[in-house]
Amino acid sequence: MHEAVVDPRLLPVLLSGYTLSLIVPMLTRLLRQMTGWFLALLPLALFVQFLTMVDAVASGQILTANIPWVPSLNVNLSFVVDGWGLFLALVVTGMGALVIIYASSYLQGHPAIGRFYTFILIFMASMLVLVLADNIFLLFIAWELTSIASFFLIGFYHEKEQSQKAALQALLVTGSGGLALLAGFVGLTAVSGTASFQEIQAHSDLILQSPYYLPILALILLGAFSKSAQFPFHFWLPNAMAGPAPVSTYLHSATMVKAGVYLLGRLQPTLGQSSEWFVLVTAVGAVTALLGAWLCWQKTDMKEILAYSTLSALGTLVLLIGLGTELALQTAVLFLLVHALYKGGLFMAVGIIDHETGVRDVRQLGGLWRQMPWTFTAVLLATLSMSGLPPFLGFIGKELMYETALALPRYAQLLTGVLLLTNMLMVTAALILLVRPFFGPPQEAHPHHKTAFNLWLGPVALGGLALLLGLLASTEAIGESLVAPAVSAIAGGELHVHLALWHGLTPMLGLSGLTLLGGVGLFAVHRRLQPGVVRLDTAVRRLGPERWYGWLLDGLLRLAGWFTEKFQNGKLRYYLLYVLATTLLLVGGTLVFRAGIAWEALTLTPLRLPELLLAAVLLAAVGVVVQVESRLTAVAALGVVGYSIAVFYILFSAPDLAMTQFAIETLTVILFVLVLYRLPRFDQFSSRRTRLRDGVVAVFVGLLMAGLTLMAQSVHVRGASALADYFIRSTEPLAQGHNVVNVILVDFRGFDTMVEITVLSVAAIGVYALLKSRTFHLERVRAEQTAVAEQPSPAEPILPQKEAH
Repeated sequence: MHEAVVDPRLLPVLLSGYTLSLIVPMLTRLLRQMTGWFLALLPLALFVQFLTMVDAVASGQILTANIPWVPSLNVNLSFVVDGWGLFLALVVTGMGALVIIYASSYLQGHPAIGRFYTFILIFMASMLVLVLADNIFLLFIAWELTSIASFFLIGFYHEKEQSQKAALQALLVTGSGGLALLAGFVGLTAVSGTASFQEIQAHSDLILQSPYYLPILALILLGAFSKSAQFPFHFWLPNAMAGPAPVSTYLHSATMVKAGVYLLGRLQPTLGQSSEWFVLVTAVGAVTALLGAWLCWQKTDMKEILAYSTLSALGTLVLLIGLGTELALQTAVLFLLVHALYKGGLFMAVGIIDHETGVRDVRQLGGLWRQMPWTFTAVLLATLSMSGLPPFLGFIGKELMYETALALPRYAQLLTGVLLLTNMLMVTAALILLVRPFFGPPQEAHPHHKTAFNLWLGPVALGGLALLLGLLASTEAIGESLVAPAVSAIAGGELHVHLALWHGLTPMLGLSGLTLLGGVGLFAVHRRLQPGVVRLDTAVRRLGPERWYGWLLDGLLRLAGWFTEKFQNGKLRYYLLYVLATTLLLVGGTLVFRAGIAWEALTLTPLRLPELLLAAVLLAAVGVVVQVESRLTAVAALGVVGYSIAVFYILFSAPDLAMTQFAIETLTVILFVLVLYRLPRFDQFSSRRTRLRDGVVAVFVGLLMAGLTLMAQSVHVRGASALADYFIRSTEPLAQGHNVVNVILVDFRGFDTMVEITVLSVAAIGVYALLKSRTFHLERVRAEQTAVAEQPSPAEPILPQKEAH
């Protein structure tokens, strides 16, 4: 049994990244080149803080924190630190510290480095909220914050068109998936009756038996697959390599792309006990793993090789979670750590090569092992772990993969073949990254200066950690304290994990040897195979998902253009017509066909003679406004309408409203006279048919509003509305006021009034800016005309005279 313990440290820990991001611009100016080291202290401190929680979580405790936020919507700031969330939090903070140190040298001298620090801290804080949130809507907010932060990080080189397109593509794909995820969360909450992951897990039987299970599952999987770049949403990840190396290292190897994997693991106890889950998740993961592995060895850009190999690793993780066995979940958790270590180090190392030589193409690199020894050390350690060689942690991960596949009750041979082929291609990719740049013939590209300590610290540390954890894997600190709690949280029950480097002569060892032989063999012939395979894949990609994305985006832009041309045409009368017609159809249709009109409940009081006279005057004034062609007469008639309404207020004992109406109407009439006096006379530009249509809409809207008013009055008369009584009863004790109307405007609806004032202020500033820009433009034109007029006219050329004959 897990014991829940309230931990007051959680909220300050999770919000610290947001807080620090607010003062980054000031720190950048004060600390300059030391800013990165100072900022890295925060994720480092958080990493140490989470390390102190490992023993408590491993002993069965679940650390919690909860603050009500929007209780009416079931949204609370509730956080839970269990084994799965803590495992990801350690990855996020540990990698975050190394990436910030790395970026301080990689982006040194860049004018926007402060902006990078700001968004990387926002992203880190959002990832921490995402992996530790217990409320699904809080997780969704953090989910979308990571997408927004990644948009700015991927598009860091915003002056480049490629970066702009890549950032937009990533935002559109992951953002669209986020909308599907939100719909799935709403359905999940509606079925389970709660928004807490812990309570949802307790209602798993109810959710699985619900008729809405399949739609909920499909929507949530769409969100997770788009975030973790699963087929057919995989294309955005390779294009996102347009961002700088620190962004690729942090977002696309260790954190953002793992968010979908994390969510699948979090919901596995709830949604994973069905055949639909097994088929969908396993199939998509297997296709993505094979596709990424097949494409990565064909590339020559080192960053593209890493991007497609990341796709393959993400597919493998999704495949393992889809299988759902105890061994598969254990492998998924361990392989997530393995991949974060070797892929983070490789991304950093490739960034160093690009930073020092200006080249990422393996065909243009060679002999770098002597010139860049620290970078070579990092790449060597990372690629050995990627290839699954002992004693690296990657070897244990690969052994567990094969053990998982062989132990399956069904599809064991098929999935073993998928994993075998995938790992072979990963070995080939690792050799391409290691052999050609470092041991190939020396090329023209060479490092321009010595690699800074900030740059090689991160990749060497990650590679060394992959080796160290592999050597210490059999200790209790790795298996039982770190991996086992995460596996237990995903499985929904307490499990034990034992890791070891050597299991004897087993079938898994034989498959590991076959993997290495196959990968080395493919590497030996890959140059000859590459041209033909690339041409084939290029032909296939013309009809692939990325082309679908292009078609959808083009269609969306065309639709937006057509909609803008038809409905946003700059004619106010049509805007008003659309708004009124929509209100009439939606509100009137709902009132007539869904709610029904209780005519017998409507209470009509007898009209008095002053009211009848005022109504007649008001209607006559309205008729004059729409018929007269004189500007001043129309303004006067509008004034009559406004003053008539003010008199109505007096008749119904609302003198304060009447005074306000008189003041506003007087000011409006004066402004209309001042403005319309300079405009031409009114004319009829619309046809008789158009005026008839507008008149019909206006009449029906008026009837609708009158009917709604009468219905509201009848409800109040019957005593069914408690709102009026609440305002009357609460005005003096809560707001210390006696005028109910004033208190409603400035207190109960104070934010509404403030927003209205803000809108008017912004509009006034905009008008002022337009007038000033027009004045400035006219003055500039006059100055140019004066300058042209004052220039001396060019002297006429003297033509040579013809000689006399």
